[in-house]
Amino acid sequence: MGKWRNGSGTLTVGSDAEAREVPLRIAASYRARARGLLGVDGVDGALLITPCGSVHTFRMRFAIDVAYLDRKFGVLAVRTMKPGRLGLPRLRARHVVEAEAGAMERWGLRPGARVRVDAAPDAAPATEASPPAG
Repeated sequence: MGKWRNGSGTLTVGSDAEAREVPLRIAASYRARARGLLGVDGVDGALLITPCGSVHTFRMRFAIDVAYLDRKFGVLAVRTMKPGRLGLPRLRARHVVEAEAGAMERWGLRPGARVRVDAAPDAAPATEASPPAG
């Protein structure tokens, strides 16, 4: 899989009839990853930060849920973080999903689950066969 791009997409939690689709913003560039949810008062859906192994909530205005995902989008851990905290790095984490505190419990997102990320065409990973972005 190639590199992700900033953009939007859908996070699918669960499978079959119980699957829940959540609107997703993707932060893949250094600048977008560093900004994350800083300076916003809430989040509609979730934010995928990739690549990422740890997060902080310094200068954030609200508590967030953080899910650490491995390279195959398996959920390693889910934590709720209040503003002004530094999360422990997760060695196997390759992606992080952030959402408003309490959202992941409502979605049924928990350790051991696997999620699916469907990026809109503007954020899909680049592949070897793709022409360079112009």
